Amino acid sequence: MGDARLTPNVQRSASTTASRRAAAFAVWYLRVVTFVNLLSAVWVSFGNDVRRHNEENFFTPYLLTAGFASGVFTMFLAITMRRRKRAAWILNIVIGTLFLLLFAFAMFFAEIREHAQNWISLALTAAFVAALVVGRREFYAKGDRANPRLAAAVAVGGLLVSSLLAALLVTVANQAHDSHRSTFLERWNYGTMRLVSVAADDTGFAGISTPNWVDVTINVISTVLILAVLYAAFRSRRAVDPLTEDDEARLRALLDRHGDRDSLGYFALRREKSVVWSPTGKAAVTYRALGGVSLAAGDPIGDPEAWPGAIEPWLAEARAHGWIPAVMGASEEAGTVYARHGLDALELGDEAIVETAEFTLEGRAMRTVRQACNRVKRAGYTVRVRRHADIPAAEMTSLLQRADDWRDGATERGFSMALGRLGDPADGQCVMLECADGSAGEGAGELRAVLSFVPWGPNGLSLDLMRRDRDSDNGLMEFMVIELLQRAQEIGITQVSLNFAMFRSVFERGGRIGAGPVLRLWRSLLGFFSRWWQIESLYRANAKYRPIWEPRFLLFEKSADLPRIGIAAARAEGFLEAPGLPKWLHRRHLESKR
Repeated sequence: MGDARLTPNVQRSASTTASRRAAAFAVWYLRVVTFVNLLSAVWVSFGNDVRRHNEENFFTPYLLTAGFASGVFTMFLAITMRRRKRAAWILNIVIGTLFLLLFAFAMFFAEIREHAQNWISLALTAAFVAALVVGRREFYAKGDRANPRLAAAVAVGGLLVSSLLAALLVTVANQAHDSHRSTFLERWNYGTMRLVSVAADDTGFAGISTPNWVDVTINVISTVLILAVLYAAFRSRRAVDPLTEDDEARLRALLDRHGDRDSLGYFALRREKSVVWSPTGKAAVTYRALGGVSLAAGDPIGDPEAWPGAIEPWLAEARAHGWIPAVMGASEEAGTVYARHGLDALELGDEAIVETAEFTLEGRAMRTVRQACNRVKRAGYTVRVRRHADIPAAEMTSLLQRADDWRDGATERGFSMALGRLGDPADGQCVMLECADGSAGEGAGELRAVLSFVPWGPNGLSLDLMRRDRDSDNGLMEFMVIELLQRAQEIGITQVSLNFAMFRSVFERGGRIGAGPVLRLWRSLLGFFSRWWQIESLYRANAKYRPIWEPRFLLFEKSADLPRIGIAAARAEGFLEAPGLPKWLHRRHLESKR
């Protein structure tokens, strides 16, 4: 498996200085053309000059046709070429060669050869085609095999729907006199012609007269349709080889030997992830391909000495499919290894880790937590701590039902620090905390909250899931965590990883005397956004236990990729949902696969 994943790296080794420079020239050419096209859409006189040149005995360079639609098209090509998409290279080499042959043929006419700008256009187009030929080995990223069929379906279906919509707009807004009434077929033809030609000549449609906003709206619909077709044609492959039973068994074996190194290691067993192995099988990188991003989480699994052997094929596979490689929540040790392979690091925040032997409720600093814990205890709440394997099946089914009822929203959130499942027989070593109220007197009352922790090596736990009844008393979660820390020795636990506090250092340093204006402004902004995303509250909740703060990092190749990585991470964590099929259709699809 490892050797097969190294194939793209061998292809990359064929790269030369000339091919890299040629590929860079091709990408920058498209960027410049994009800028000029968009500029011509804003600068009316300049755009008219470009169009007049194309209508007379002049030629503009490849793809320089002026206008917003052409600017968006060339921008899309520039982006896909920068991501080294093979399909984009094929499209450009085919169209560019046709343009070049057309120019060369046209230059045989004397009246055209006399214009210097035509020679400049011919030279620029020839340079672009030559750059594509020289840099061909740099465009290696493969798309999904279904892309051609999907693009064709989007083009045909989209053109049909958009042309009908255009005809409807023309019908509603037609300002022509009643002396010559147009038929629906004529209005459909008019709308279709404006869709495919952007600036169609309407002199042949005597019974149609539309206001400018209708034509602009149809042009915008045309641009959206083009982008949809291009996206379908060039989209990256979405998923590669989800975890098999053999992969999961091998990962569990590595976690048994090296699982105490990373508190997030057990979350690598999420089954929607894919895995890349080192050639020796002593290390692995698990990831999820989402939105054109190959998103790994935590440290590589296994022996640190074998980490480079897993990181290299993971990066090679990302490049082969045109994915952006990124790592969420890597430790400082793993971040250093990733940095040696060309990734840059950005500190995301800190993980709260409590050493159970050193934890105490004594002291003035713990007074607030101690009082909250005592208040909940006096209310009659009790906590039961068990391994998942020790919970009877019937009780586990009831726990799952209650946890699902208490979930905040329909979306299951979590990726980098969540297992994404509860009660699976394979996760028997996970620890469940069940909190019941005092409604039954001295016996266990009604279940009010549950906490689930995954193993962190043989003597550690990492928080996975927190659910509680919203009608229960405040402080219930703190009470349960305190109970676990105080009874940890009973189940052989020496360290517990709690929630992740994003930008923790900003809140801590920004609140100190002498903090600079930039830091105070950054802290204020984070406090403002904490109204919707629990940024500051998570830091405050973790700080109660006076933990050890371990920094976690985001790894990436280019700063320009950060927005796309952020969107992919938000989707993976369940905070964003891509448009697509309705949820009930997704549910039916999942059930049909079981």
